[in-house]
Amino acid sequence: MLKNLSLRKRIFISMILLIVLTSVLNAVLTIYQYKEQAIDYHLSKLGRKEEAVKSAINYELTRKTTFSVETKNLPFIFQEEIYQIADIHKLDVSIYDLEGKLLKSSRGSFIRDSLPKDISKKILNEMASDYDHRVIDEKIHGDESLISSYTYITDNKFKPIGILNLQYYPDNTFQDKELAEFLSRLGVVYFVMLLIAIITAYFISSYITGPLQKVSDKISQTRLSKNNQKIIIENTSEEIGNLIHSYNLMVDALEESADKLAKSEREHAWREMAKQVAHEIKNPLTPMRLSLQNFEQKFDPKDPKIQEKVRDLSKIMIQQIDLMSSIASAFSDFAKMPTQQKEQLDLVDVVKHAVNIFTESYIYFESNVEHLHVELDKNQLTRVITNLLNNALYAVQDIENPAVKVRISKIENNILITISDNGKGIDEEVKDKVFEPKFTTKSSGMGLGLPMVKNIIETYNGTITFTSESNKGTTFIITLPI
Repeated sequence: MLKNLSLRKRIFISMILLIVLTSVLNAVLTIYQYKEQAIDYHLSKLGRKEEAVKSAINYELTRKTTFSVETKNLPFIFQEEIYQIADIHKLDVSIYDLEGKLLKSSRGSFIRDSLPKDISKKILNEMASDYDHRVIDEKIHGDESLISSYTYITDNKFKPIGILNLQYYPDNTFQDKELAEFLSRLGVVYFVMLLIAIITAYFISSYITGPLQKVSDKISQTRLSKNNQKIIIENTSEEIGNLIHSYNLMVDALEESADKLAKSEREHAWREMAKQVAHEIKNPLTPMRLSLQNFEQKFDPKDPKIQEKVRDLSKIMIQQIDLMSSIASAFSDFAKMPTQQKEQLDLVDVVKHAVNIFTESYIYFESNVEHLHVELDKNQLTRVITNLLNNALYAVQDIENPAVKVRISKIENNILITISDNGKGIDEEVKDKVFEPKFTTKSSGMGLGLPMVKNIIETYNGTITFTSESNKGTTFIITLPI
């Protein structure tokens, strides 16, 4: 996303993101630090309570009890005292034997049933590794956290006779309140810093990118056909100064070559215009020549249909002469192509007549509809068909069994005209250039036919595509909306 933004916006957003990211990281670090301090505080508090409870237990074992200090007597020794100890120190106190079996607990019987009857083997193994080892176990019960400590209860000879378990529920209300107050104050500070950062980032980004924007504006206004102003900016950095110097040199070079380029472009435009007109005039001349040759070869004064054939020939000749006349008229107006003269016509009939201009026996015509009335320019449609047929004939001229097929079909609301051949095909590396002006594979062609065809088809909101395989043939597909 940042790639599409201007340098000024990138600098502005980067500075804002830096402040926001710093604020978030500081807030996260603060919360983490508070939680760590809270845990250390509660562990320290539990340790002090644990020492006090152990002192009370040792006092009962060494001074007050009349029972022998053994594991089996622990429930009797602390029959009542365990409740007093738990009440004084505000803890849940439980006593287990050395195998982890529950002997006595300060919790009520209905709560005691929810206590695990045995200490887990993991905790027992940790305690067995070192008699003086203190095991801390932290768990989450619902929304509350529970810290449990396990230590040995020893007799007067420091021999373990039981396991003391203290369950402590940390109260973080005070710490949470302090944290909320601190974060609120920190939020106010960072909000003020963010406002300052926005203002600072705006001015810094403007200062850095201001000269670049002026250069950009000047470059965007630079035109070959007009006088361009040089850029003059005081007190710029070395990089921007080099950019401005390069631009000013370019302006000088443009002024020196503007006249030469203008003259060259005019000459080139007239050359291209002449090529286009020559190509357009050549298209109707070819079918006229073929029609006359065909008529001459088949002329028979005794043919009962001779009058009809003469009328057909005259009709074809007049059509092509009219086409050349329209091209000549357009050339007088700076070689514009003949404007569209839309008329209601039978597309099947027009295409069929365009195909009949050619005398080659291997040209086949077929249509899945007998008549197809559309509104098109008859001359332009004829030019499209004859141009594509000329290309197809050129492609099959060296083929042993040449075949060129012209097919018309109606599919839903579209007309499809396909012209296919079994010629040499179009090479893969030049397929993208087929519709480019001045590109041709013919030795005598000017490369203006297919671009002209494409332009005519697209004028009617149609499309022209092709498929081709080397040494297998080419098919051009014209799609026109009805």
